[in-house]
Amino acid sequence: MPVPLFWHLLCRTYHFVTYIASHALRWRTPVLIKGPGSLSTLPKFLSGANLHRGLLVTDALIMKLGLVNGLISELKKNGAQFTIFQDVLPNPTLLMVEAANDLYKKNKCDYLIAVGGGSVMDCAKLVGVRQARPRTPLRSMRGVMRVLWSVPPIIAVPTTAGSGSECTMAAVVTDLENQDKFPVIDPVLTPHYCVLDPKLTVGLPKFVTATTGMDTLTHAVEAYLNVFHYPHVDRAATHSVELVAKYLLRAYEKGDDMEARENMLQAAYLAGLAFTRAGVGYTHAAAHAVGGLYNVPHGFANAILLPHVLDMYGSAVYTPLAYLADAARLPGASDEEKAKNFILWIRELNVRMQIPATLGANDSRYRIQAKDIPFLVRHALREANPCYPVPVIFGEEEMTELFNCVK
Repeated sequence: MPVPLFWHLLCRTYHFVTYIASHALRWRTPVLIKGPGSLSTLPKFLSGANLHRGLLVTDALIMKLGLVNGLISELKKNGAQFTIFQDVLPNPTLLMVEAANDLYKKNKCDYLIAVGGGSVMDCAKLVGVRQARPRTPLRSMRGVMRVLWSVPPIIAVPTTAGSGSECTMAAVVTDLENQDKFPVIDPVLTPHYCVLDPKLTVGLPKFVTATTGMDTLTHAVEAYLNVFHYPHVDRAATHSVELVAKYLLRAYEKGDDMEARENMLQAAYLAGLAFTRAGVGYTHAAAHAVGGLYNVPHGFANAILLPHVLDMYGSAVYTPLAYLADAARLPGASDEEKAKNFILWIRELNVRMQIPATLGANDSRYRIQAKDIPFLVRHALREANPCYPVPVIFGEEEMTELFNCVK
């Protein structure tokens, strides 16, 4: 059953109005500090920023690996006061955010430093939301432009090359009570400072390198395919795809390749810039749905879902995918051939990095149960329609087919 015409027109009207309104928004790009060892320069950089006490948000593994030891030492050396919250887990929950926010308030903090992957940075951003709107529950912040008030300064330090959260206006949180995972999207959530230090990503496990790298690719591809274009978004997305094609397998196969690690951080940053302006698509909506219900790692879900979504878009995306195929240096005599080669390349990347074709192939916990598909469809469509300016609008039939393809 095709998507009803009135719903199709409603979605496209929403997309057009959003596109026009986006030109009036004040978009913030983080102050960028990058290069090997750049994290150690952050305390001196912050010393003149009139910030007094920070909340350092991270996770237990990063603390155990000592990735923040140098930063902590430099902060102390510069007389900075800070408190550490290290209880972030993958797919941060509402309760986790509240615990971090309580610590922020208790210690009278006035800025946030997030050192970690997307979950850590999202948790820090959501603490910022709770500070900006203390009387409004996070569930009410779901969707676009609900925060509005300024958040405390956020310094984002990614330790994976994937989420792009270090430069985006989005944060994602899991609602365990309702088995839901939803985004909070507002320009005020864009971090004020961003540190890209490849030394922090050297030695990441292969699975993390693979899935975060595919997360980067998904961001770039979905941003580029969406219906309203901005020249700087297209440039950022195509450059990100070019870097992924050149460096992801290098980083995966040789974890201490500093050049590959640095360029994958750059690819993730560029993809983040692209999708924070152009949006994402059904790959992300479906990944959030299975992440909320089964706790599937986000990049892992994206890697598996992306080629299926592109197949389902069909001829509507042959031309833009052909441009991305050119960026990835893939062959093809026509747009259709290049587009199909691009989708095949994504599948081949997954195979090379031991990412299976279905969610439950290697872990039964992630296998989609037939009884859950209507729930997943509702949640994915609730997120995507009409919010995401996708090239082809899906309804229940298409989303059901998608979940059946990857279960």
